[in-house]
Amino acid sequence: MKAFTQLYSELDQTTKTNSKIEAMSRYFETADPVDSIWAIALLTGRKPKRPIRTGDLKLWATELANIPFWLFEESYSVVGDLAETISLLIPTAFRSSSVSLNTVMNEVLNIYTKTVEQKKEWLLSYWNVLAQDELFVFNKLITGSFRVGASQQLVFKALAKTFNLDDKLVAHKLMGGWLPQNTALKELLFNEDKSFDDSRPYPFYLAYQLDVPFEELGNINDWQIEQKFDGIRGQIIVRNNKIFIWSRGEDLMTDKFPEFDSLKNILPNGTVIDGEILPFKEGKILSFNDMQKRIGRKNLSKKILTEIPLCMMCYDLLELNGTDIRPASLHTRRVELEKLLNDHPSSLLKLSPLQQCNQWEQLNELRLYSKTQGCEGLMLKHKQSIYETGRRRGNWWKWKVDPYTIDAVLIYAQSGHGRRATLFTDYTFAIRDGDTLMPFAKAYSGLTDKELVEIDTWIKRNTLEKFGPVRSVKAELVFEIAFEGINVSPRHKIGIAVRFPRILRWRKDKKPEEINTKNDLLQLLKAV
Repeated sequence: MKAFTQLYSELDQTTKTNSKIEAMSRYFETADPVDSIWAIALLTGRKPKRPIRTGDLKLWATELANIPFWLFEESYSVVGDLAETISLLIPTAFRSSSVSLNTVMNEVLNIYTKTVEQKKEWLLSYWNVLAQDELFVFNKLITGSFRVGASQQLVFKALAKTFNLDDKLVAHKLMGGWLPQNTALKELLFNEDKSFDDSRPYPFYLAYQLDVPFEELGNINDWQIEQKFDGIRGQIIVRNNKIFIWSRGEDLMTDKFPEFDSLKNILPNGTVIDGEILPFKEGKILSFNDMQKRIGRKNLSKKILTEIPLCMMCYDLLELNGTDIRPASLHTRRVELEKLLNDHPSSLLKLSPLQQCNQWEQLNELRLYSKTQGCEGLMLKHKQSIYETGRRRGNWWKWKVDPYTIDAVLIYAQSGHGRRATLFTDYTFAIRDGDTLMPFAKAYSGLTDKELVEIDTWIKRNTLEKFGPVRSVKAELVFEIAFEGINVSPRHKIGIAVRFPRILRWRKDKKPEEINTKNDLLQLLKAV
């Protein structure tokens, strides 16, 4: 744990990309391979579920710290992070341990089925021996809140640097459903036998928001223009007469989309298609809200399958007859995709239509039109581009339509996580419904560090009530909130839900009386 804790600290204390890569590379060079495989899993988001109830963690920490429970709760509300609160309250002077990351993580996997008393005994065996910095990281792991300031791409680059591999190859090898407890580092990084994991997807290629003038893009005829569909980005994989469906977030979602199962008998083995999974009925794309009804259910009834059928809007072919064709040009891959769909037709697979535009000046009109089609905007892809890994600038751009915006007032605040744990950075906003303030969205991104510090100071001076880590504040600060979609939602008190809310700007020029109303949202909803 010492080495991994040191790595966590180094990653948390720098914002420099090269420093993060160097820190991870040093760790992988010296760490035991069984520790390294767990570190890779944790750094790429494969964290375990919380093995112990939050209430038990609070109670046992209070007992060990020998303080009243109200004091623990008060400390928690100030610190804002459960793992950090526990590590600060438990006395850890003059401690040193030699437990390995592999040992800890394997024990975490085995503790789920234990009794409450057995869990407490196991937990105290670590709380009583770990030094404070190790205790903090350990608590992050067992509270399910482990996050670290390094993207997957940086992990790929660090491993590539350490083991003299291509970072794109590393990215591909780390995709799929491998588990750290039964995967060897050597097998993961160097095994050339692809058959050991038929489900393995390819790393997704992600586009940047268009931020360069059109003249820098050259001839418009060199670009493939498509609509940016509003669904779930995914890959359909057919290998060895089996089908696998992966989301962009590396979630295996095959069971969520049972209608696609028939494709294993339609598509040839060794096929990987990249596209957007959409709710589609009677020739029309349904709303993303309909998609959420599908993916939010544990059990898919015949009724829901009938009411909200799906399709995949296909826009790229990554594997053909078992051969990785990502190094081929987009133009070549598009030709092969069209041929594949023509030779193996299915109503579940639809070819993403190309948008015709001969002049850059016409592109904005095409972008605005896409919103009437239930799309988010346009995609611009250079016809000679290969299929990259991760987010890369230059060859793929997304040009989204302008978001919806609403002016709202801040009414609740909560501390953030990680580097933001000491600041109130997670906010709840309200709009007016007559004389009543109605909460309508939560947001935590969009402000500068300077603004966050200024708002944090204001919150501490203008708190009305405390509810654990949450504070209610005077309804005085107005913010412009942007969001991508809006729909009816009986689960929300206001009856409306917005999609991807974020803070656009702090409206210091506006008073609380000038914020938008519920009626404004309803009018916006009617216009969608």
